[in-house]
Amino acid sequence: MFDKQYDVIVVGGGHAGCEAAAAAANLGSKTLLITMNLQTLGQMSCNPAMGGIAKGQIIREIDALGGYSGVISDFSAIQFKMLNRSKGPAMWSPRVQSDRAMFSQCWRDLLEKTNNLDFYQDMVIGVIVKNSVIRGVKTSLGVSIFSKSVILTNGTFLNGLIHVGDKNFGGGRAGEKPSEGLTSNLESFGFISGRMKTGTPPRVDGRSLNYSLMEEQPGDKNPGTFSYLNETSKLKAQKSCYITYTSEEVHDQLRLGFDKSPMFNGRIKSIGPRYCPSVEDKIHRFSDKPRHQIFVEPEGWNTIEVYVNGFSTSLPYEVQYAALKKVQGFENVKFFRPGYAIEYDFFQPTQLKNTLETKIIKNLFFAGQINGTTGYEEAAAQGLMAGINATSNLNDSEPFVLQRHEAYIGVLIDDLVLKGTEEPYRMFTSRAEYRMLLRQDNADQRLTPKAFRLGLVDKKRLALLNKKINSTNKLISFYKNTSYSPTKMNKVLIKKQSTPVKQSGKLDKILARPNINSFDLKSLDEVSSFIDQEKIDNKSIEQAEIQIKYSGYIDKEKQTADKIKRLENIKIPKDFNYIKLSSLSSEAKEKLVRINPQTISQASRISGINPSDISVLLVSLGR
Repeated sequence: MFDKQYDVIVVGGGHAGCEAAAAAANLGSKTLLITMNLQTLGQMSCNPAMGGIAKGQIIREIDALGGYSGVISDFSAIQFKMLNRSKGPAMWSPRVQSDRAMFSQCWRDLLEKTNNLDFYQDMVIGVIVKNSVIRGVKTSLGVSIFSKSVILTNGTFLNGLIHVGDKNFGGGRAGEKPSEGLTSNLESFGFISGRMKTGTPPRVDGRSLNYSLMEEQPGDKNPGTFSYLNETSKLKAQKSCYITYTSEEVHDQLRLGFDKSPMFNGRIKSIGPRYCPSVEDKIHRFSDKPRHQIFVEPEGWNTIEVYVNGFSTSLPYEVQYAALKKVQGFENVKFFRPGYAIEYDFFQPTQLKNTLETKIIKNLFFAGQINGTTGYEEAAAQGLMAGINATSNLNDSEPFVLQRHEAYIGVLIDDLVLKGTEEPYRMFTSRAEYRMLLRQDNADQRLTPKAFRLGLVDKKRLALLNKKINSTNKLISFYKNTSYSPTKMNKVLIKKQSTPVKQSGKLDKILARPNINSFDLKSLDEVSSFIDQEKIDNKSIEQAEIQIKYSGYIDKEKQTADKIKRLENIKIPKDFNYIKLSSLSSEAKEKLVRINPQTISQASRISGINPSDISVLLVSLGR
């Protein structure tokens, strides 16, 4: 029935599991993907969208590394928007509204075409371990399947418990049973688990809504794509989203059910995502706010189902329904299904190495919500990295670890394994100290060469990147070395309400102005003829502008990153004895022993470790 032994077994078919299985298989590992329901591969359990602030950057990074989330997002998109365009490029964040059914089907189609990948539908209830090394998994049907490596990506299914008002029942998400047995099995090996919660809003019949009472939110006029590949087509048509608001009347109606809310009556004790609170949590915490935004999001091209983003709730069904009917545009709403909260098990990620391999069991990896994260994008990124490192381990290759100055993915994993999390972890631009380096537009330049060396992208893709870099550099050189005529330039500047020039100068000085862009300069004959002659595309034009406009900020961040990199190069021996250092505080000793950082730089980022502790370590290491 099964191969005698797989290289990699991936448990779970969500965003983390799909990326992990694809990466491992594409790197040549004989891979088995086990999930409880093969019909829900890549399922969007919550809102039908990918990307957004900081999350869009992660999807671009996954794509640059040869992952598939960006490609699938493009093929299943029904709307594309670049968020934060009014801010600097470090904040620009792509987001797509997706066709939920198409997204899942695209994942299945792609995985079924992937070499080295097998599938099996069953529930994994335990892992097989010998001498602290993973040997395989056990399933609910009593089947033992052997492998050299295992990646657990169980999402919200580990002992999942769904709450709707005073009713609760086991489930990993609506209509699907929970995964049982695995948590206690892992605990028997010494792993420490905890409980978290998340929630989801009602889904409603779009035909019952009055969109004329809402604010329309169309997609970009010139929609982009997530993937850097040319094969993903741009949207020729888009579906609009809409915005409406709650009101004091809605809030009063919701409050009537607070005594039956599992969050308020104490039945839910686990911690939920602070930055994505339920509607009852919002009106409780922000009682001074007369209204809250609700985003009305279509679920796809060919469905009437609508996702009510911003109305996540676990209140009783009748309270949800009565309150939602008081929202403008929802007066005649019909439910497809109510919102609910779900509690599930997770494992504190400080029990992992920065490769996502567990410290307790060799070649066992955790990725996704099992590590306390929330969000498709964060899960997919971890899955990709776990798939790469599971294969690297088997090939005795160098671990693949991204540093904080190299990728948002590096920030994500570094935060998890060094600091852990007490609430569902969500990525924000504010978590990244090198935001100007980690832009969505340059993820291919940062990461695709690494992916090529790994074997996840081919020469064709590398050539595409090199063409972009060469075109960008040519255009930058042209701007820096080409003089303008004051008469011609002033026509452009006056039109843009920018201060006219009195004498000739180089084009890059004009482009550095905050209110002037490349397409303003393209109105000059010498600029447009150069761009046409060299066949420079819009991506290279944008990249050249960013590098010229923000060169000072970019150079400053590079210098800071280089200083931090020196600390990253100071390794701490695996068997280093922190206890013997009398100058270290008790808290520092306890955390350093538990987390066991590999470098001085990692040690400096552990919560509770102060500069004097780092000085003690440097002295003890002869530095």
